[in-house]
Amino acid sequence: MRASTHDGTHPRPTLMREDWTSLDGPWGFAHDDEAVGLARRWYEPAAAEVFDRTIEVPFVPESEASGIHETGFHPIVWYRRTLTATAAPGQRVLLHLGAVDHEAHVWVDGRLAGHHVGGQTSFTCDLTDLLDEGPEHVVVVRAVDDPHDPELPRGKQDWELEPHAIWYHRSTGIWRSVWLETVPEQHLTGFHWDFDMPRARVDVSLRLAQRPRPGTTVRIGLAAGDEVLGSCEITALDTRVEGTVDVPAVRNTQSRDRLLWSPERPTLVDVTVQILQDGEVVDEAASYLGLRTTGIDRGWFLLNGEPYFVRSVLEQGYWPTSQLTAPDLDAYRREVELIKELGFTAARIHQKVEDPRFLFWADRLGLLIWGETANAYAFSPRAAAAITHEWTEIVEQVRAHPSVVTWVTVNESWGARDLADSAPQRELTIALTALTRSLDPTRPVVSNDGYELTGGDVIALHDYETDPARLRERYASEESTAAAIASRGPQRRRPIDDAAQGLTEDAPVMITEFGGIAYAAEGTWGYATVEGPEEFADTVGGLFAALNDSPALAGHCYTQLTDTLQEANGLATADRVPKLPAERIRAIVTGRGER
Repeated sequence: MRASTHDGTHPRPTLMREDWTSLDGPWGFAHDDEAVGLARRWYEPAAAEVFDRTIEVPFVPESEASGIHETGFHPIVWYRRTLTATAAPGQRVLLHLGAVDHEAHVWVDGRLAGHHVGGQTSFTCDLTDLLDEGPEHVVVVRAVDDPHDPELPRGKQDWELEPHAIWYHRSTGIWRSVWLETVPEQHLTGFHWDFDMPRARVDVSLRLAQRPRPGTTVRIGLAAGDEVLGSCEITALDTRVEGTVDVPAVRNTQSRDRLLWSPERPTLVDVTVQILQDGEVVDEAASYLGLRTTGIDRGWFLLNGEPYFVRSVLEQGYWPTSQLTAPDLDAYRREVELIKELGFTAARIHQKVEDPRFLFWADRLGLLIWGETANAYAFSPRAAAAITHEWTEIVEQVRAHPSVVTWVTVNESWGARDLADSAPQRELTIALTALTRSLDPTRPVVSNDGYELTGGDVIALHDYETDPARLRERYASEESTAAAIASRGPQRRRPIDDAAQGLTEDAPVMITEFGGIAYAAEGTWGYATVEGPEEFADTVGGLFAALNDSPALAGHCYTQLTDTLQEANGLATADRVPKLPAERIRAIVTGRGER
């Protein structure tokens, strides 16, 4: 199996086995607005009559695609379905849930199988020892997501009954794929990698399900198509196994470009991992990686050791009928293709963690991704603990994707709105930056995207000036850019907080949100509204030209890719139709041709 060339349907493309079964589709469903389900034991198989509605998983009940389409306040929801599963001797039956917003309990045949907190990360329940006799079993999921709790990471989910301004409908419960997998007792549970280009090697880190018995080894092989690039075999002494694979082909600096991953040449390397006990293979999984490095130097973002200008777009990842979940799996590929067709080399996934299958297509087709998390709306010790816990899981689960090149921990002081005057709030953003660097030292980190930066590796500013001439003047030179950073800032907040710690000395300056020009019917939301296609092209083109021509900037991110509900400031409609011919938008974005 070659993970790099699969069809994009596997829900965990960075760690694949052939034996898996999708559980997406019809499930029984019930709201629990009175919070009586636990007391009445809805998790027991005998409670089937409670689930008198049908929902289409993985679409949230607020969405049209789910078949429920109720957008009101429903803090507790329940799911039920029957599945077929049998564990042969020496095997485990695993239930994987891609994401459940926000807190989930899972039962099988009336027995508690798992509990997870965090609405953006996947988790796994081992069902093996809980299965009743026979092949048919009942799985029940209870999800709790209080729509009025401002201390939970909520992102763009609205606290008002109807979406307003830049906030959208709520997303409660299951919103990514659910699937079943049969694995050996000893099996691989995690895999990530780092590429050391000067030493021409790949450092790998793996996690085993059980402490290895004597005689356990792990074999790793790398290949680009039919070309074998390297392999190694490691003696496993603990559940965490680390090793190095030499890649001699990279040492030839005159020909290694064919192997390096970039948006222009997204070469993927297939990875095969085998666990052996006394020389016999007991588990085998497929993954992939990209031989690429990222960094910061002298005001530039570096890709593979060279300066790379970042042309990014803000990606809300929201669809009209299915909300934060794509309407079909091929939509993830089409989304990446649209972003690249419009001339962008990167996307900033905004206030959510995108589906692994979107990230797979970014890996395969070549699109840089800024990985972000949903933020809370209020600060408290509980809120700080929630985002720290969830962010740790996010980094661990996402970092195997080569397309992810930058981490964004906080957006515009969300969840730390008073950090300039509050030491605890300021310390949270500093701590998240330090935590991210400890979890993944290979990628740049943005401490607080937009303003009030408290450290990090990128001076990431938001500037929604809609007059191209004024925007050009602000960033016309290194001197004018420095003056803007030293002032109160375009958002009337300090671009860099006075108490910032550890801000990289040669951090690049990027305008990581700009634009927001609405071209749609009157009454929609945008930073400015234009009347027709030519005015839209002139205004958007002028904004891009102002930033593309600046000698002081290392990149930018336009708001936004598509219209989203009332927020009509996309380059494309909510149905992914560009508002100008795609080639014209591409010329505007790249700074070539007609503006």
